[in-house]
Amino acid sequence: MVNGRPCYVFSQDFTVLGGSLSETFAEKMCKVMDMAVLYGIPVIGINDSGGARIQEGVESLAGYAEVFQRNVDSSGVIPQFSLITGPCAGGAVYSPALTDFIFMVRHTSYMFVTGPDVVKAVLNEDITKEDLGGANTHSSVSGVSHGQFNNDIEAIIGIRDLFNYMPLSSKEYPPKIQWTEADEQNQVSTKLLDNIVPDDPNRPYNMKLVIQTICDRGKFFEIMKDYAKNLLIGFGRVKGNVVGFLANQPQVLAGCLDSDCSTKGARFVRFCDCFNIPLITLEDVPGFLPGKDQEHGGIIKHGAKLLYAYCEATVPKITFITRKAYGGAYCVMASKHIKGDTNYAWPSGEIAVMGAKGACGIIFRGKNTEEETANYEEKFANPLKAAERGYLDDIVMPRQTRAIVFCGVTGR
Repeated sequence: MVNGRPCYVFSQDFTVLGGSLSETFAEKMCKVMDMAVLYGIPVIGINDSGGARIQEGVESLAGYAEVFQRNVDSSGVIPQFSLITGPCAGGAVYSPALTDFIFMVRHTSYMFVTGPDVVKAVLNEDITKEDLGGANTHSSVSGVSHGQFNNDIEAIIGIRDLFNYMPLSSKEYPPKIQWTEADEQNQVSTKLLDNIVPDDPNRPYNMKLVIQTICDRGKFFEIMKDYAKNLLIGFGRVKGNVVGFLANQPQVLAGCLDSDCSTKGARFVRFCDCFNIPLITLEDVPGFLPGKDQEHGGIIKHGAKLLYAYCEATVPKITFITRKAYGGAYCVMASKHIKGDTNYAWPSGEIAVMGAKGACGIIFRGKNTEEETANYEEKFANPLKAAERGYLDDIVMPRQTRAIVFCGVTGR
């Protein structure tokens, strides 16, 4: 039981032959995972293994493949968690990679397909285990890990906290907790949101403060907070109801969408859709990040993943445009055109193909630039045009955001 709710758990034991996976242990893992799917209960795997048991040969490899198949069969049916408490090398890395969430421990956890010795032998490159596949590497560079912690105890507490937001299976809804009038009176005033967006459209602000003000008691469980920081994802509650937040972060790359954050966001949207968690999108995006590195890195295909995920999602989708909503990024971020259920804008919202200076530079080729820029800003640097066309359900004051989210999630 985790916080009074059932779950299945299996763990590898590094003190027994380095935690290496044998045919028999693979059968035990498969049985646990089969039972979890049968009864619709989440599964937690604690990984501390050196990989396949070499002495057993192909039987051990077959065991890994059986485990991988169970991971795939469980995907989208029950939540799957992986806690990496030690080395996880070779084939052992692919089972956690197929689960929904991976937590690692700093200076203790390592994940890599080939270790430093193999890298040295093949590429003649010296690299430490920490730099190759440590918790910080996978949490901030590769994006394999969803969170890193200082020790095993903190990591276990992190999984317990995350577990509180999860339904037991895709057939259930996330657990709701009681929220009283007294709780609401002690909640931070949402009037703070009225002054959070600066008057200067080029000045950044912290979108995380917006999310925390909306959430009950300001508690926001952020996922992958060290990776692709220009997009915030995570879970919170609004009057006891679990919601998933996806928001641009203007403090990093001005909130632009790039390849990494698109992949990060797409997987989160699809997870929420699988497990009946409403999606709240807070949008302040000047577009997709330009440049050769992004184009060569496949921003087209990665951006399409986020678009596909939003288009496919059938859970309630509520969007707030807090400031900029430019170009194709506006379309991608749960716009009305891709079946967003309710779309709102704050008075500071700007919905246009691109920013005023860039647009006027292209249209007027440097002629009467200042005058035409002012005209463009007056016409497009506000949400009125979109509201006239029915692309927005309403233009609301920021302080109303929390109440609107509650109504959209509960229908009340």
